[in-house]
Amino acid sequence: MSKLSHLAETLIGSEIVKLGNAINERIRNGETIYNFTIGDFNPGEFPIPAELEQLIIEAYQQKKTSYPAAEGILDLRKSISQFIQDWEGLHFTPAEIQVASGGRPLIYALFKVIVDKGDKVVYGVPSWNNNHYVHLTEGQHCEVNCLPENDFMPTVEDLKPHIKGASLICLCTPQNPTGTTLGKNALAEICELILEENASRGPEEKKLYLMFDQMYWTLTYGDTVHYNPLTLNPAMKPYAIFIDGISKVFSATGVRVGWALGPENVIAKMKAILSHLGAWAPMAEQHAVAKYLPMKNAIGTYLTHFKSEIAFRLQSIYDGIIALKQKGFKVDAIAPQAAIYLTIQIDLVGSKTAEGNVLATQSDVTQYILSEAKIAIVPFSAFGAGANSSWYRLSVGTCRKQDIPTVLAQLGAALEKLS
Repeated sequence: MSKLSHLAETLIGSEIVKLGNAINERIRNGETIYNFTIGDFNPGEFPIPAELEQLIIEAYQQKKTSYPAAEGILDLRKSISQFIQDWEGLHFTPAEIQVASGGRPLIYALFKVIVDKGDKVVYGVPSWNNNHYVHLTEGQHCEVNCLPENDFMPTVEDLKPHIKGASLICLCTPQNPTGTTLGKNALAEICELILEENASRGPEEKKLYLMFDQMYWTLTYGDTVHYNPLTLNPAMKPYAIFIDGISKVFSATGVRVGWALGPENVIAKMKAILSHLGAWAPMAEQHAVAKYLPMKNAIGTYLTHFKSEIAFRLQSIYDGIIALKQKGFKVDAIAPQAAIYLTIQIDLVGSKTAEGNVLATQSDVTQYILSEAKIAIVPFSAFGAGANSSWYRLSVGTCRKQDIPTVLAQLGAALEKLS
């Protein structure tokens, strides 16, 4: 085959999508596998809000099928402005809001606006897809290894050595893949670090920006609180760009309506890039979301039920993992905080199977859990952590409550067979 561009030749596709597709193919072939890999929802378990569904149908019936405005229709941007004011106390004008077909094109556009070839991009690992966006923009990877004792979130001490000369810091809270959150003091310290660094840069120097991915911000459980940089420090507004949308808050991953909030000059350049890509949210869905976001009572009712269903699954599996740990098995988990993910540890390297085979690598462990317990989960190595990491993401978006006892029993039985 003929040689392609350097980017094409060096590009790595999504490890999570690849794994999920492989698992789904095995399921289609008749194999029983409990698939906890993809950060998506089973619409049978988690449908979108009924009001939103009806509004989408009506928008198509009203022939809302032409090109939308490149920045998103004005009615939607006004609704987003009011929505974030009502629910988060954040103030952004429609000119500071960019709509696109979900979070991915917004993140790509933001990277293209901020990151020049060779620019340092600082991000923690494990984290979702930062490594790929840095590669797509030919930036310089500056990975910060995050630790379980910090809930796999970066601290100001982790970031400080890498700030000089950096163009972008990437934070996601609640975080994919860990389901953990950045605490108030930790986020406030990171904001102060960014402001101090920008104050030290000359007028001709590029500033240090923060990409703040809060796609899961409504999905917090128990005493967990979501904090954002602008509430903690309003001086961050010229440097912070939020990534948000309906994908997770309304179980609407396939509806494809996302938005970015940020400084007007940054948003304008993102609009220009997206206008060439054509990565617009569909016109009908934009009109529907514009009408749905003001429905505060309906949204409140939906979220109460939705969050309780997610929390039940996370807590039930967490309790099961901890029960196995208390029996002496080499497993662990971080208590559920947010999102649709549970961080679990399966530390079995060196164990021997009933057939006498040694699980020599973490990849062997992953395959053993899949083949013996019929459980598919994503190793943190798919999110930038080392290949030897014994930690995993378990997503409950497609989990049926009635399957949880079986899943835990099969995991326990698989662990029992090891020596």
